[in-house]
Amino acid sequence: MDLFNCQNCNSLFVKKKFRDVCDACYKEEEAKFDEVYAYIRKKSNRTALMMQVVEATGVEEDLIIKFVKTGKLRISQFPNLGIPCEKCGTNIQSGRLCSKCSDSLRSELQTFEDEEKCLTKIQERNKKNTYYIKDNHEG
Repeated sequence: MDLFNCQNCNSLFVKKKFRDVCDACYKEEEAKFDEVYAYIRKKSNRTALMMQVVEATGVEEDLIIKFVKTGKLRISQFPNLGIPCEKCGTNIQSGRLCSKCSDSLRSELQTFEDEEKCLTKIQERNKKNTYYIKDNHEG
């Protein structure tokens, strides 16, 4: 049994697998979810942008993003409710990074790995040269 402080109200609660807030805050979040869902479920609001949903419902953008990330709101049904890329903030449909940031990170990682391989080769070459010098001075 793990006790945590609620991230919303700071009260102690027993953390459950799918809840990161206390029961009182969870009920409040559920009420806000119902409000958001009722708004975007209307045919005329299905293509609403995030800011339109925030303004119409009064629910914070972070909470709506949480609904999307946890799968309570499916972007396939509401295409304009994207989530921000964690690096640049661009609106994305899934994951944590947009394709541009993901490609950039992959490229940087590849460059780092290549530099590590090069450094390892240099260190191995220096070890061989050190042994060669030692062997020649001893004999």
